[in-house]
Amino acid sequence: MRLSFDKIISFCIFTAIWGLVGAGSAACDSPYPPSEVITEVTFAPVSTITQRAVGSDNWPITWCDDETLFTSYGDGWGFQPRIETKLSLGFAKVLGFPPDFRGVNVRSPTGERLGDGRAGPKASGMLMADGVLYMWVRNTGNSTIAWSADHGATWKWGFRFTDSFGCPAFLNFGKNYEGARDEFVYTYSSDGPSAYEPSDGVVLARARKSKIADRNAYEFFKGTDGAGNSLWTTDIKSRKPVFAYAGHCERVDVVYHPPSKRYLMALGFNHESGWGVFDAPEPWGPWTAAFHTEQWDIPGTHGYRLPSKWASSDGKTLYLVFSGVSAKGYDAFCVRRITLTLSASPRVQTRSAR
Repeated sequence: MRLSFDKIISFCIFTAIWGLVGAGSAACDSPYPPSEVITEVTFAPVSTITQRAVGSDNWPITWCDDETLFTSYGDGWGFQPRIETKLSLGFAKVLGFPPDFRGVNVRSPTGERLGDGRAGPKASGMLMADGVLYMWVRNTGNSTIAWSADHGATWKWGFRFTDSFGCPAFLNFGKNYEGARDEFVYTYSSDGPSAYEPSDGVVLARARKSKIADRNAYEFFKGTDGAGNSLWTTDIKSRKPVFAYAGHCERVDVVYHPPSKRYLMALGFNHESGWGVFDAPEPWGPWTAAFHTEQWDIPGTHGYRLPSKWASSDGKTLYLVFSGVSAKGYDAFCVRRITLTLSASPRVQTRSAR
């Protein structure tokens, strides 16, 4: 579990002696101070993890208008019964709640892609807004936008980023984008062209919900003013990081958590189980660390997601979706319960945007 404030120093001494970073621990070199809102993060035992779709990975996920979760898998065959052909980019919907959920593969000749590893297009971000699915696809020379108006059966393909945004993900709110803070859709990415090389920062873009497929509609975060209000530019080369952590920003996912009024960023540092959960009162910060580890208690995991549908109404229970942990040594759709301890009187800041 994540350590409380008065235990951080003792823990640093302990880890220095033993050379260990335990599951869910608050590592000493976190780039941001401990969260004052999410004061503890506890993971359910490894033995309770639910695994499906063994042999497939990736799993960007969003809450649709029909109560299902829609997701994409990479380098695999999807859920049982598996499809015949291994896909670099395939689709599925997830029904129910952990631990009794089930996955159903969704076939799409216009969306599916072949390939393997870096050579194959893969989804990095998924969002449903106003009944339309949007998908960021990586490994396409930075990333490409695609969208579906029929729940993933058919897809149209749009523009491609040529600067940065190599592995983008959408900020998800509630069902069908309900509860969104404004009319914008926000996109985060490691600040580089690749999904496989960690960068020094995470960048942020936004477009109006009705213009997600229009490259000319995008603005890029370029910092804040003296009052903490976000500043934006249409010039992608003038972007500035919304989150900085040298050599540790690889694959990212962000979701709004209504009970705490915080934005939760799940950020993978590498492909060796280093990752963290960072929280902020606004999509652009300021960030604090709810959880951070350079080595999780499960080796070889990646692609950490926090589906909003599976969050409890009181905000204390979440379910983490990630890749890894197959008994056969393969990736899988893995689900692990998380318990949050929330401050009794969290500090709330007024929302503002420019």
